[in-house]
Amino acid sequence: MSDFRAVAHGLLNGLIAAPEAELRLLADAVLTPDTVWDVAFPINRLEGRNAVLEGFILPLRLALSHARRRDEIFIGGTNRRGTGEWVASVTHYLGTFNENLVGIAPNDRLVFLRSGEFYRIQDGRIVEAKLIVDFLDLLRQVGRFPLPHMLGTEMLFPGPATHDGVLPANRDRGPETLDLVEAMLKDLTHYDPETFLSEGQTGQSGYWHEDMLWYGPGGIGSNYRWAGFVDDHREPFLIAFPDRKGGNHYCRIGDGDYAAVSGWPSMTMTHKGDYLGVAATNKALTLRVMDFYRCAGGRIMENWVLLDYLDLFDQMGIDLLDRAAEME
Repeated sequence: MSDFRAVAHGLLNGLIAAPEAELRLLADAVLTPDTVWDVAFPINRLEGRNAVLEGFILPLRLALSHARRRDEIFIGGTNRRGTGEWVASVTHYLGTFNENLVGIAPNDRLVFLRSGEFYRIQDGRIVEAKLIVDFLDLLRQVGRFPLPHMLGTEMLFPGPATHDGVLPANRDRGPETLDLVEAMLKDLTHYDPETFLSEGQTGQSGYWHEDMLWYGPGGIGSNYRWAGFVDDHREPFLIAFPDRKGGNHYCRIGDGDYAAVSGWPSMTMTHKGDYLGVAATNKALTLRVMDFYRCAGGRIMENWVLLDYLDLFDQMGIDLLDRAAEME
């Protein structure tokens, strides 16, 4: 019996790297005619095979010369939210950035464009997809970062410390891994507004290992241990959005020691405090979220996070792409 994860992995790599003369034929094999892809702002919804090709695949291949995928995580499983089989990945699209992409001017240098991706697979083809492509981090790489500062350490997303994130083995552990993540998410909702701690997250019996690593998207950056997570992300985020409610997920899967969850949007909140240079607007906002986890010994060891911040800031009334263009 074939591994649907491995089939999807090969086909997705082909969509990026196949010779142009073969691309349309491959797309017919990979995508259903009525496939629907939701891609990060400013691309947003693409309906139908041709729209996906013309709105995302072909522009990406044109912008990044000799583009390739480099997957750090590629997992699959049955969606606990009840919509069949999905694969999910943390990947980088690498290539020489030679042509404009979503309004971002090229720098003619190697870039690693990171992306979090979820695909629903039916009869070997993709029927729907969600992708958070970190265009904000691409702006950082080309030297036109439109926010005043980073909260954490900006870095290329590393692969798992165990180097086993692509098509992991021990798949029977997937449900147990997802159980751990779901329990953590449930308790994470409640927090002390003075310390920003949530019961059960840390300590001897906590969900997170004391040496946890949290890898955040452009604008936030990455950090080490719970204290780093609180300083670089949780505290400034909760000050800005104290009423945030998350967990509205369309997909949750576990595979081996890995789990992935995503909502489109996952989070609703009100902008009540200053955030990354933007004064409070008191607007009701939503946030598209993807989280990927590696667990070991009953603890969460690593967490890769993709957030659609171009969309979030657009809701605040700030066009980060326009702001970056003015920096040229």
